[in-house]
Amino acid sequence: MPKLNDRDRLADLEARQTKIAQEILDARRALRSKYASILSDMEVERLSEKDFRDLLQNAIRAGGPASITALKGIPTTSKSQPEKRP
Repeated sequence: MPKLNDRDRLADLEARQTKIAQEILDARRALRSKYASILSDMEVERLSEKDFRDLLQNAIRAGGPASITALKGIPTTSKSQPEKRP
């Protein structure tokens, strides 16, 4: 195999970089799709879109373990009792 000159080497590296970037994007989309499918089992319609977005953004920012620890301290409400809204 002949040694690549600098221009060919750069072109090869850029092509691999583009391919890896696409693989990362595909993996990110697949993971997000998997997480989105979990939502179909949750009663997210009880939240406003803004509250839902804020909840997710803050949970992601804080990190999974910290968010779970914080939420475990909140008493759960019975499904038979609807949540009281002001």
